Amino acid sequence: MNGLAGTAYGWGVQHWARERFATARVARLATTTPEGRPHLVPVVFAVVGDRVWTAVDAKPKSTRSLRRLANIEANPRVSLLVDRYEDDWSALWWVRVDGHATVVPVEAQEGDLALSALAAKYPQYAAQAPPGPLIRIEVDHWASWSAR
Repeated sequence: MNGLAGTAYGWGVQHWARERFATARVARLATTTPEGRPHLVPVVFAVVGDRVWTAVDAKPKSTRSLRRLANIEANPRVSLLVDRYEDDWSALWWVRVDGHATVVPVEAQEGDLALSALAAKYPQYAAQAPPGPLIRIEVDHWASWSAR
């Protein structure tokens, strides 16, 4: 799988990689604690133009002061990874985006656009909008690999 897509969003990204990333149901969000430790959590997300959005939703949590939010405030550099594992290793692939994250209240100007994109991808959000906040990731780098 080689051949880069155009750089319509300022990135050189393989067509298959962007499509697989955008349609994946879950990603792993990597942040770094202020002490320099990695922190990795699964998230649902939506791609809108050159940004990736995720939200703090209403699923049960031990606290609303989530580590990922504090980590982003301390160090906004993040990565999101989606992948496919198969026992047939010729079908394996992964796509990672790296970027700059910002914590955004749902009431912000872009909040409606992000919530609409998330609700279009996840019916659970159409039934119950996430209370937020939102995380906006400005993607500055794409990386990908595929066995085929």
